[in-house]
Amino acid sequence: MTPEELILTALIFIAATLYSSVGHAGASGYLAAMALFGLAPETMRPTALALNVLVATLATYRYTRAGQNDVKLLIPFVVASIPAAFVGGMIHVPAAFYKPLVGIVLLISAFQLVRTAKKSTQQDRQSRKPKLAASLATGTGLGLLAGLSGTGGGIFLSPLLLFMSWAPTRQVSGISASFILVNSIAGLLGNLSSVQALPSALPLWAIAALGGGLIGTHLGTRTLTIPGIRTMLAVVLVVAGGKILFG
Repeated sequence: MTPEELILTALIFIAATLYSSVGHAGASGYLAAMALFGLAPETMRPTALALNVLVATLATYRYTRAGQNDVKLLIPFVVASIPAAFVGGMIHVPAAFYKPLVGIVLLISAFQLVRTAKKSTQQDRQSRKPKLAASLATGTGLGLLAGLSGTGGGIFLSPLLLFMSWAPTRQVSGISASFILVNSIAGLLGNLSSVQALPSALPLWAIAALGGGLIGTHLGTRTLTIPGIRTMLAVVLVVAGGKILFG
């Protein structure tokens, strides 16, 4: 194994640890790491999605087992997001337009999460589930945005659930993990031919991602406080926003 492959494996491990601590699977982190080493785009996308499926599966299981998920709340978002993501993937939007917009939205969301972290416990007590129409409309918008931006959508769902007080902080992690899992599987199934471009180093990267996922989900379910989870999510949003803006 070359030094470059070892460094990339370490970066994948770090990304999986960081992202899974808040219920995310790390796709934008994996893509950023692979881009640093000049992997071909046709290899990067299916690889990131494959790693996403592994980490999101683990995260969904562990957050659900810890009682930090809400399937009833999740379903309307998923039902509406999948067809919308398919449509969004077919729409060509100039990168010069959508990248600054999405990146800035994520950075503003990160700032708001840090600013309100100390009040998060009180906000959690006031959380209330959205009406079905609101969930379906939001899922459609998130799916379209996910398709346009090439992300799993969880990076937008998490802050929205918190800002709208639709779910407590700890449940947001499980809901996001499940949302990302479904969308990542759909992304792979939507382009099965891309699986042929998976690299030979994928098994090693998968082990690194799962190792990071084990540590990250342990932090998210047992160690991090509610303000800590929100602060960690803010870090993830900054990483993802920076990748979209400058990647």
